[in-house]
Amino acid sequence: MADRRLQVLRDTVQALVADRRGDGVGLLELLRELERFHHQIEQGPFREALPDGRNALYQFLQDMERSGGWPYIPRPRLRSLLRIPETSPQHRS
Repeated sequence: MADRRLQVLRDTVQALVADRRGDGVGLLELLRELERFHHQIEQGPFREALPDGRNALYQFLQDMERSGGWPYIPRPRLRSLLRIPETSPQHRS
């Protein structure tokens, strides 16, 4: 059941991305909302679900690393965004 619901969520996010293709402001809004969800889950239900004991927590962290590590939402650095127009084919002479 959970896998099906995650697939529905993935499909929904993909559709939202497709609807906003070429719309930087709309895509930024979507990224911000996904970041808010990530933060809410991490600070609330995820932290509450962590094992209490030291050994259990260590085992959990090992399992997490084996299965792909921490789900991190990286932010681009402003300088990398400012370089995009310089390297874009539209702006080359």
